[in-house]
Amino acid sequence: MFLGTHTPRLDDKGRLALPARFRPDLEEGLVITKGEGHSLYVFPLPEFTRITDLLRSATSTDRRVRDYNRIFFASASLETPDAQGRVTIPPKLREYAHLSKNCVVIGANTRVEVWDSTVWDLYERRAEQSFADADEEVVPGLL
Repeated sequence: MFLGTHTPRLDDKGRLALPARFRPDLEEGLVITKGEGHSLYVFPLPEFTRITDLLRSATSTDRRVRDYNRIFFASASLETPDAQGRVTIPPKLREYAHLSKNCVVIGANTRVEVWDSTVWDLYERRAEQSFADADEEVVPGLL
């Protein structure tokens, strides 16, 4: 499980140092792909395999499913962190996520998300207010 918010910097070679507490679950390899809101999703290999199995079972007659699969898998990059826990973010993914020097890396349960700090700040303000204003169940049976 990945938790918390971290603020690493992207170096000139497009490398990002993963938070130390995330490294043990990602050191054997990970998959980076496009995420929602112009973020990047980072999955440990076992979690990416689980999601792949779920997507494989989705109906391919639905155009939305086909489109999602194409973008999700075409943009996916298999990476292995270096000895310092850094991972290279491919240029096309950096461009998609508008990544600059200042990044935000969040734990999002079974995945890690990478955001440009400005984009994250805007998203967090909007989503945090919605979270605070919630007066009914968002996830049935949770709270």
